[in-house]
Amino acid sequence: MTLYSVKHRTQYQYTHPVTFGRHRLMFRPRDSFDQTLLACSLQTSPPPSSVRWIYDVFGNCIALVDIEASSFELVIETRIKLDHTVHVPLDLEMHTDVRGYPFSYDDDEIIDLGRTVERHYPDPDNAVAPWARQFVPVAGPARTGNVLMTLCYAIRESFSYRRRESRGIQTPVETLWLRSGTCRDFALLMMEAVRSLGLAARFVTGYIYVPDRDGNPNLGGGATHAWCQVYLPGAGWVEFDPTNGIVGNRELIRVGVARDPKQAVPLSGSFDGAEGNLIDMNVQVNVTTCE
Repeated sequence: MTLYSVKHRTQYQYTHPVTFGRHRLMFRPRDSFDQTLLACSLQTSPPPSSVRWIYDVFGNCIALVDIEASSFELVIETRIKLDHTVHVPLDLEMHTDVRGYPFSYDDDEIIDLGRTVERHYPDPDNAVAPWARQFVPVAGPARTGNVLMTLCYAIRESFSYRRRESRGIQTPVETLWLRSGTCRDFALLMMEAVRSLGLAARFVTGYIYVPDRDGNPNLGGGATHAWCQVYLPGAGWVEFDPTNGIVGNRELIRVGVARDPKQAVPLSGSFDGAEGNLIDMNVQVNVTTCE
């Protein structure tokens, strides 16, 4: 078991005092057998007039923040502390009849898995499915775990990570063509590739702990991060991080899950002012081990 502390600070600066619309925050980790939330705090400047907590359609915990005061800046800072246990689902944990690929979900599961099995993004030249099929052995039986791990590692080894300041994500076809992207792009590519193989996949947003950066307050010990999960009967929703080639939850702190990345934005909101009023935005994330 490891104890992690996460500080996530976002600062917006404006040319003139502005008023603020409601802000929606997804930062509270999902409690589970492999991670337990020990402490959680939220502070804003100006202070909030109200904070309301809800669960979204996926069971993620969402904070709805209203701020009545006007200001030259808005600072939103969240802090969490949790214990985290490494869990790497093994091939043996799957039901016997799904260890070999291909397999079919049973009738009860497929009803609830629903659109997580379906492709979501246009692929006019049918590029994603053939790319994914190359990781399925042509001769002899294929093991489901080996197919998924090979696909995950292939993205890690064959694609280049590129930071991108613009909002949104690339389509899986764009990521295949560019051979580069962000963690959100890689997660989405793996999701669509897995779905093309007939398996259920969903998006995960959260944090990653980076040991080499722990203890440096300027770098932090990690960052916001994104990866995906694949549903395997008997093993459940299994984590795959194609950006780092991680299978299982090692150093991954799960905050929210969603069918599509657009449904898992960590922070969103609005302000009332001219388009040029926003002059700067700064985000700092520190993920450290603690006692």
